[in-house]
Amino acid sequence: MRHIEQIGDHSFAFSRYLEPIAHVQPGEIITFNTEDCFKGLVTRECDLASETLQGAGYLNPQTGPFYIEGAEPGDTLKVHILDIQPTRDWVVSCIQKPLGGLTPNKYTRMINEPVPEKNWIYHRDEEGWWTCDQNPKLRFPYEPFLGTIATSDALEVVSSLTPFDHGGNMDTPDTCPGNIVYLPVSVEGAYFFTGDCHAKQGQGELCGVALELAARVTLRFELIKHKAIKWPRIESPEEIMVVGSAKPMEDASRIAYAELLDWMVELGWDKLDAYQALTQDGKLYCANMVDTNYSMVAKVSKKLAFAYQEKA
Repeated sequence: MRHIEQIGDHSFAFSRYLEPIAHVQPGEIITFNTEDCFKGLVTRECDLASETLQGAGYLNPQTGPFYIEGAEPGDTLKVHILDIQPTRDWVVSCIQKPLGGLTPNKYTRMINEPVPEKNWIYHRDEEGWWTCDQNPKLRFPYEPFLGTIATSDALEVVSSLTPFDHGGNMDTPDTCPGNIVYLPVSVEGAYFFTGDCHAKQGQGELCGVALELAARVTLRFELIKHKAIKWPRIESPEEIMVVGSAKPMEDASRIAYAELLDWMVELGWDKLDAYQALTQDGKLYCANMVDTNYSMVAKVSKKLAFAYQEKA
């Protein structure tokens, strides 16, 4: 296992034009630290984001890029999420103007003012749960995941706030330890980034801010050579799933289900039979409803998806 330190400042975009912080061999296990979405600057109830972050730059600092040896355009990067451990005993959530699923912003215009800002600081208790300092009824188990995980586009630089076909700020709780994330490779070396770890988040990330976590992350990479995918895929011990990110939310849902259907066809299904199977047994949830694109996750059980291969 090799520990890698971030060289220089964290990036606030997924970009192939940055110098890699490390070259990683497929199969190698690496660990590294990530900073929370606020760069560790929001630490107290009184540290309102609109004031504390003035002049501090953007949100969602990324650790990377990592250059994956042997990765070429048209490959798929297979990322095993092995562990996510806190590097501090506190996490933070907040209402941040003008972010949130139930407040106006510059894209969803209303004549009323945004919801007032408020911070919630949580500390980890003896049982490993996170309990809010201001209200102990706000107490949640530790269910960590990577809020952002991405490869780089072949040409464009993409904000670390944006989820798209490369991955990015998908904010899906299924990018968690024990699961595998599959990402398209569009540039030599893949130029992989991750960050914005969350200690806990419900589906949709309703107020726009999860339990934001600084963490030590452990990953292992593999390459699937000469097999391209169009959108991020996730595999858990029980299910396969695809993340689609777009606006409106219907388009994100269509992307997720259509790509999951294609995955089932790769596994031996007739296309229309796969359509029928997902109609009866597919699952769909909103990972985030607050980012520059919305992310929807379509999933199906492995027992159904791999039925033809098991029969053979």
